[in-house]
Amino acid sequence: MTTTFQPFQEEHHIFRQQVRSFAENELAPKVDQWEEEELFPNSVFERAGELGILGAHYPEDVGGGGGDFWMSVVKSEELTRCGAAGVTMGLLVQADMATPVINDLGSREQKEEFLAPAIRGERIAAIGVTEPGAGSDVAGLRTTARLVGDEYVINGSKTYITNGTRADFVTLMVKTDTEAGHNGISIILCPTDVKGFSVSKKLKKAGNWSSDTAELFYEDVRVPKRYLLGQEGMGFVYLMQNFQSERLVGCVSGLEGSKLALDRSVQFGRERVAFGKPLIKREYWQQKFVDLYTKYEAAKALSYKACAAYNEDKYVNNQPLSMETTRIVSMAKAYVGDVTGEIMDQCVQFHGGMGYLEELWVARAWRDARLFRIGGGATEVMRYAVAKIMGF
Repeated sequence: MTTTFQPFQEEHHIFRQQVRSFAENELAPKVDQWEEEELFPNSVFERAGELGILGAHYPEDVGGGGGDFWMSVVKSEELTRCGAAGVTMGLLVQADMATPVINDLGSREQKEEFLAPAIRGERIAAIGVTEPGAGSDVAGLRTTARLVGDEYVINGSKTYITNGTRADFVTLMVKTDTEAGHNGISIILCPTDVKGFSVSKKLKKAGNWSSDTAELFYEDVRVPKRYLLGQEGMGFVYLMQNFQSERLVGCVSGLEGSKLALDRSVQFGRERVAFGKPLIKREYWQQKFVDLYTKYEAAKALSYKACAAYNEDKYVNNQPLSMETTRIVSMAKAYVGDVTGEIMDQCVQFHGGMGYLEELWVARAWRDARLFRIGGGATEVMRYAVAKIMGF
């Protein structure tokens, strides 16, 4: 008798093999070039859409596969096998960060215009939340959308926007009431082929080189009122729900990346001889790796518990996420950030001087992983959120 939690069914296993094949056979051979060019091609989105990877967890009536959240978990885990977190990031923003709110809130017309082509990889999506003066403090957003007749007039800027240089539309957080704090935030779907929109800067990053990150500028951009998602003033509530899936796919992606780094490092330690015997035979490193694998297992168990709670609320019961689910997700985000950071740092240390060379895979894995403790909610903010929920 086994007590192991097994959320995956046959369809998940089949999907896992499809995504793994895509990552290892179609993406991995090219990521070195894409990292050097600091961009992967748009055709990757199209190919992922063609294979059904982007929409596996979306309903069939919008072109998805009709699966549950565990499909997103599988996708997030297996895409890491491409070897470049920038590629994984771009695809996950498309599938799990910029588009879920369209499925949750969108009208039939909005889904046909934005969601369905994003699932097919024909239109590239970005999510516009962070601004030069507002990140984790979402209530401090300054980008405005003023209703004039049947159009919203948008002014402001966004920064750190993944897929920003090439997005066909942005799921945009704006202030529709500047006096109402977080109750004045709304979400508008904003195409990028409109007058007044511009990419003001492509940003250079410490890691995730192959994903484009941009600063966006809006000057009297006009979009139809029908591009409003859900209700005016409810954007903060919608975003807090949407953030949870973003954090979870980040958790499982980051953890799988760290597991791959551990496995590859152990293999290196079997082959690397120092002072007369393989490095992995040194007692210090044996104990260190046992501890790292143990922390990985603990972090994965917590992440899967959070994924199960999210799937139960959203896919089984079709209800808003409970505060308990939000608490567990926030805990997982904070803990996984600490664990993946420690694992990647120790893997670099284990490789010695070679670990600090760009020509070796571990340097890229190390710098890519650093983003996780910042993006999608900084670790400190996650702990603050948990403390508030628990009444501290």
